[in-house]
Amino acid sequence: MKIAGTPYRTIWPAGPGVVRVIDQSRLPFELVTLDLKTLEDAAHAIRTMVVRGAPLIGATAAYGLALALRMDASDQRIEEAASTLRATRPTAVNLAWALERVRGVISPLAAAQRYEAAIREAGDICEADVEQCRSIGMHGLEIIRRLIKPSGRRVNILTHCNAGWLACVDWGTALAPIYMAHNAGIPVHVWVDETRPRNQGASLTAFELGAHGVAHTVIVDNLGGLLMQRGEVDMAIVGSDRATARGDVCNKVGTYLKALAAKDNDVPFYAALPVSTIDWSLEGGSDIEIEERSALEVTEVSGRTAAGAIGKVRIVPDGSAALNLAFDVTPARLVTGIITERGVCEASREGLLSLYPERRLRA
Repeated sequence: MKIAGTPYRTIWPAGPGVVRVIDQSRLPFELVTLDLKTLEDAAHAIRTMVVRGAPLIGATAAYGLALALRMDASDQRIEEAASTLRATRPTAVNLAWALERVRGVISPLAAAQRYEAAIREAGDICEADVEQCRSIGMHGLEIIRRLIKPSGRRVNILTHCNAGWLACVDWGTALAPIYMAHNAGIPVHVWVDETRPRNQGASLTAFELGAHGVAHTVIVDNLGGLLMQRGEVDMAIVGSDRATARGDVCNKVGTYLKALAAKDNDVPFYAALPVSTIDWSLEGGSDIEIEERSALEVTEVSGRTAAGAIGKVRIVPDGSAALNLAFDVTPARLVTGIITERGVCEASREGLLSLYPERRLRA
């Protein structure tokens, strides 16, 4: 995708022993890159949300494991590095998936071969993510085409959090169909939930949609229900950090409430995700570990002042406690369909298995 006409990805090799990422903690006001050179650099980037979004977390973890092996590729180092990276963010399943994929490739190799093999595998994970997101976009585009009105009225789509190219390597999950619709000349408009407390919608989704020229409007998180009641939302589409084998979808906190409102107003509600986000070992959403983040994300907000300075201000009285659970789970019964790189299916075990029949052999 492009920023000011220049194509970007979120992560890429930048020389021997160097992986470069966009520092998303500085967006939307500054476009800054950061070089990762060590395991600790990668772990810090994931933990502090310099990089975020389930697919990008997985890609960064894969590169982080590779960087850890540059000077020491012993079995012990692999275990230590994987443990460090797994502990950074517990909810997104892509992280553990990427680590296991890299480990599966390098474990049989001699220590001298492991670093280069790990770097190649991390690159392959990134390329696969781009193609999966492209395919998700094509399948989701067909859903948007069916919503085109004879009057030519714009198709209004609501999304929550950021599931665009900034959350992946390129294209994105929930936003990929929107980009493709825009590129195809379909008049699309996106209602962008601000997504408290970190405001990934207001800062990241709005930034990337604007950079690509897609019409959008930022709304407070609680406005979506009213817009649905007024008939101003044609569909909702979100990403996911983990989906269960029966189609429950874990996403940024607030997603469940949007799904409830969509159900009540007969608005189609879709989740877009690659196969790496499906946790086939979990049946129900209640089994997903929900990350609890710092209360400071709730009690303080970041922004740019009229004078141009970027800083934080406290918005909660001193002494007031705050709870910051970062995700919630939308039950499959509220999900119209799941859009994957293989197509669109019902949010159910049978629906997912219809797209991934090879999983039946592992049951």
